[in-house]
Amino acid sequence: MIGRARCTEFRVLAIACALANGAVCPDEAHADEVHVIGVDNDDDDIDGQMDSMQEFVPSSDELFEVPLSSGKDRSIVVRGTSVRVLVDGKPSRDPRVPIEARRITVQGVRAGRAEVDIFGRTLRFAVVEVWLMDGQDRHIEPSRSHASFQRVPPDRLASNPYGRTSDSDALRFVLIAPGNDLPPIVRLLTRDPSGGITDSLDSVTLGSVPCPSESAPELACGSTVPIRLVPDEIDRNHPTTVERSLRASLGGVVELALPSSSRQLGSVRVGGPRQTSIGPIVRYRGRLRVFLVRPTVGGPPPVGSNDIGALALARSEVAQASALWAACGIGFGPPSDLEVTVVDPPRTHLIAMGCGHAMASETNARIRLKVDGHEISVPVESNVAPSGAARVLAAAIVKAGFDARVSDNPAIGAASHGSSDVLVRRRTGELALVEALASGPMMTDPRLTVCLGRVDLEDGLQHFGDVDAIAGTIEERALIKAFDDGDPGTIEVFVVPSFASGGRIGESFIGADGGSVRNVLIEDRAALRADRASFALAHELGHVLLDEPGHPDDFGRDTPSRLMDADATNGTAFGPRRLLVEECVRALRQSGPSATVPLLRPWPLAAIGHDR
Repeated sequence: MIGRARCTEFRVLAIACALANGAVCPDEAHADEVHVIGVDNDDDDIDGQMDSMQEFVPSSDELFEVPLSSGKDRSIVVRGTSVRVLVDGKPSRDPRVPIEARRITVQGVRAGRAEVDIFGRTLRFAVVEVWLMDGQDRHIEPSRSHASFQRVPPDRLASNPYGRTSDSDALRFVLIAPGNDLPPIVRLLTRDPSGGITDSLDSVTLGSVPCPSESAPELACGSTVPIRLVPDEIDRNHPTTVERSLRASLGGVVELALPSSSRQLGSVRVGGPRQTSIGPIVRYRGRLRVFLVRPTVGGPPPVGSNDIGALALARSEVAQASALWAACGIGFGPPSDLEVTVVDPPRTHLIAMGCGHAMASETNARIRLKVDGHEISVPVESNVAPSGAARVLAAAIVKAGFDARVSDNPAIGAASHGSSDVLVRRRTGELALVEALASGPMMTDPRLTVCLGRVDLEDGLQHFGDVDAIAGTIEERALIKAFDDGDPGTIEVFVVPSFASGGRIGESFIGADGGSVRNVLIEDRAALRADRASFALAHELGHVLLDEPGHPDDFGRDTPSRLMDADATNGTAFGPRRLLVEECVRALRQSGPSATVPLLRPWPLAAIGHDR
């Protein structure tokens, strides 16, 4: 461990001595004050350049601000190469402070000690450099890379906590400074993209380690143990790793400071995996539209005691899914930006030509039904497929003064044809009401069936099975297509009171199936009740983003800690919550900007407090 600091004229605000000894050092009142600052080697303004090398440096917590003075002595003298003086954010090249200067700061540029004479006083600085080291002792430069989330369950440290490990995500924070200036403990905290504090470790002990070969011989080094960034308090508080875990936010930051100081010595942004087969993944964003569907028109919401509570639960569910997918650098935006509404079940607006196992018409026949009270009667010739009959019906409905759109479905099971849905709206955009006539069949042909898509959630949503998964049930299609916005780049999420027959809490429709319904998922209140034992929303989003209907344990080894496991239910840190780097890569390939239908778009990092 770092030894007890000695009280010298360069001691660090007496911090090292007081923390190590728990007492006041002798003659402390007469000691010269030394200000501790860090080497400003991160990139606070996200311009791709290390702050300590910029020609303009924005305001940040790493800089030491010098109080302005109206005195006559405006000379600037810098002794040492560890700091530079900034005048209004620009490196000073004038031996005097300009009279018009509004802000004077001192910036650390390399580890060591320095003095600055300014405004008739001498300021002394101890400059500490912070290096980030991964499990293979590779240097992670904050201006070029980022920290990533933990993707393995909690585990004990090896006998040498500062040695190499197979953990590619946990990082050690190595402090480099003159030996007397190294503190025995430091404070780590995380902030979200808005700047709010997410979590902190207030007393992280430093252990003595060899310095990097590039360091000057007079410098000493102290290191933290590997620090894990995790998505929630369950992972954070596991007793095996509680002293080295921090909750973090995608796009946020990890900061290091002395325990008694608000000035950070170093920081690193938080993104997706640093090393993948397609390069580093920083941050991508998907857009969700969430619909909370009441069981009846005007009834209670599917979750929560009222609409306000239901909206809050939905935002929390999406935030939880975002926290897990942050391991892949994927998020769904701030909860406050989420597009979520409580809606009534749609009226009967869908006419399914062919119903389930669709067949062509056998004879010359006729379709008869009502749209908003207007009778529609359409002849259909023999040997017409459901898709042809749907278009004949749609043309008649349009002629009657309504809007009608045909949506073709793939053939299910052993069917010879796919069914086709006719979606009917009024010219004003509202759903029209489609009904059967008081007497007589809707379709007179014995083979080409016609069904109305009714959404009745009081007995649960009729969900698809293995045979009709590619198309969904008529009730599912009637629900989903009623709220379709025509934008294939959004993911629709429906929360219903329950599924019929029980045993299911979530399902998804993916693009790979080739159906008319895709990039849609449905979950019920049981899924929200299961909470972090199943992470149902995050799991179903995985099917959509990975464009994969199966599970890794369907034909392979069962790994209950993986998010995409088929049947894991475990609310601990060893439950279904982990994403492999390979899954992150697949999500970007199948749903990223180069995909046929991009669901994920680049979400560049912004300066903390200025996220978009």
